[in-house]
Parts: sequence; C-alpha cells; structure tokens
Amino acid sequence: MTDRQILLKTLLKQRHWQTYSTFCKEYDKAAKQVDTSLRGGYPSRAQLHRWLTGELKGLPYSDHCRVLEAMFPGRTARELFSVNGADVPAPRTDPAAGPEPDSSSPPNLADVTAVFSSRSAFSSAYPASELFDNAKEISAAGLSLNVLCQSYPDHQLKRLLESGTRIRCLFLDPKGTAIRAREDEERYTDGTLTTLTALNITMLTRLRDKLTPEAAERLELHVYDETIRFNILIIDRGTCVVQPYLPQARGVDSPTFVITDNTAAEGLFPVFDQVFTDMWERSRPV
Repeated sequence: MTDRQILLKTLLKQRHWQTYSTFCKEYDKAAKQVDTSLRGGYPSRAQLHRWLTGELKGLPYSDHCRVLEAMFPGRTARELFSVNGADVPAPRTDPAAGPEPDSSSPPNLADVTAVFSSRSAFSSAYPASELFDNAKEISAAGLSLNVLCQSYPDHQLKRLLESGTRIRCLFLDPKGTAIRAREDEERYTDGTLTTLTALNITMLTRLRDKLTPEAAERLELHVYDETIRFNILIIDRGTCVVQPYLPQARGVDSPTFVITDNTAAEGLFPVFDQVFTDMWERSRPV
C-alpha cells in the first residue's frame, strides 16, 4: 500500500477491522489486557472518523493510546497517527478468505458493497437466515417488514430474543393515511398493504407475549405515518440494507443496496443510520 493516509487506517484495513462495530470489539479485547476498567471506552463513531482522516491534532487521550498500542504490538501511538507515506507490509493472505478485491474497481463506491436490481434478487443472495442467525442487534424500518415477519421463522426470532438480541421494528401505520396513499400508488384496491402490515404487527405482538419479561423488552415495535421513502435494515451496526420505494412500483421490484460501514468520510452508512434514528424518534410504540 502506497497511498498517503493515517497508518492506523491502513492497519485496520489490513486486519479487516475497519467497520465501527468490529473496531469496538477489537478495542475492548485489547482494553481487557491493558486495564479492565477501560473496556467500553472506545471512541465514538465521530471520534474514530477524526482519527482516521487526520483531523485529530496531536494524540488521543493516554488511555486510548495504551489500548491502541495493545491492539497493534510494536507500534507506538505516535506511529499509528502518523501519515503513512511508505509501503506497509501487507498481511499474509488467508486462502479461506477468498481473492483480494480487484484494484481496478471504480473508486467512487464509498461503502456500498453490493447492488441488486430487485428485492427478490437480493433475497436470493442474502437469505434471511444468513442475515439474522448470529445477529445481536436488528433495526428495521419500512412498510410491512416481511423480511423479518414472513421470511424468518417465529421460533428463530424467539431464539434470538431469548439469547439477548435486540430487535427494533418500525412499521408504516396500518391505520394511518400514508399507507393508504401507498396503496393508491401501487393500485391496490382491497387494502392489501394495510392487511399485511396489521397481520405482521399482530404476529410480533403475539410472539412478544410468549417471551420472558427480559426478552420481551428487547423486542420493540413502533409505527409511523409518513410518506414512505426507504426500507432500511441495519444489522449489528455494521451492515445496512437499503431499498428505495419507487413510484407506482411494488416494493419487491425495488433496487437494493448493501452498505458495509467502513468509517469512510464519504460513506452512506451513517446517512441511513441517522435516517432510521430520526424516524424512530418520531414514531410511537405499539
């Protein structure tokens, strides 16, 4: 690697630790070795962005420096925050990891890692079981949220919730005006979207009633009544699936984008993460 950038950013890419969630996990592992009281003290997403883009003047606080030096043995904090102008030895290739990315790929993809022409094409490449089986946090906003309610078995959702997974579901309000406007746009005359959304909410409500009190608190159901623009699915704060709603087209016909958070300055992950947060804050619980 010969690009001039902060050495820390180069090393994170080499180890595939560039997503914020992965960085925090590795930070906590090192913090445990240095001082257990430092666990959970990782930088915020905005702080990490400043670290990796060279906006930081000087060095982080000493505790951060101690942990970073434990994460990268043999490197001082000053070296980690220096501008890398020389070649940095690349890590040995793991045969099981597959081929290295094609260096001729367009440079303007930001953190978009896959694009599909339709939702069904995405579902074939990313089955619900692959998305959710090991997830610790799932946030979903859209219309009926079929990917969770129809494509993933109830008993698997129950297993996730009972094992500690937090799930937030934000449905388009089946009693609101926005869902009727969307039905008109998609030319449904029999309340199809309203009925399906109400059914999915009822299914999750009944599931919640069967959970232990602790697990039930981890399943949060909200509704909103606004013009629908996106279906957003965020998994473990590192992977985001976005599907825009097109005029006069069913949701299943929407193009789908997979975004992997890499803390890039031009990345789209923080944009849609904020969209979900804003919508959630304006919504009401069920």
